[in-house]
Amino acid sequence: MSDQAAYQVTATWDDEAAVWVATSADIPGLVTEADTLEDLRAALRELVPVLLEENAGLIGRSFDQFEMTVREPVQQHGVA
Repeated sequence: MSDQAAYQVTATWDDEAAVWVATSADIPGLVTEADTLEDLRAALRELVPVLLEENAGLIGRSFDQFEMTVREPVQQHGVA
């Protein structure tokens, strides 16, 4: 691992589409979705380096890690 800070990624559950959606202010162009968090992590490992090189011109910067914040929906329960 390098001394660089990890890229920050946020994963949010989209109830309407029934998928996890990942976005990041650190990674230009990142918006992707997957059915499970595991699938989302796998997609990010492949997609993030490509986006960094193509969209941000960060060819010389290594991609060692990203930190993912997971935002799960709060279940609302009616009061009887």
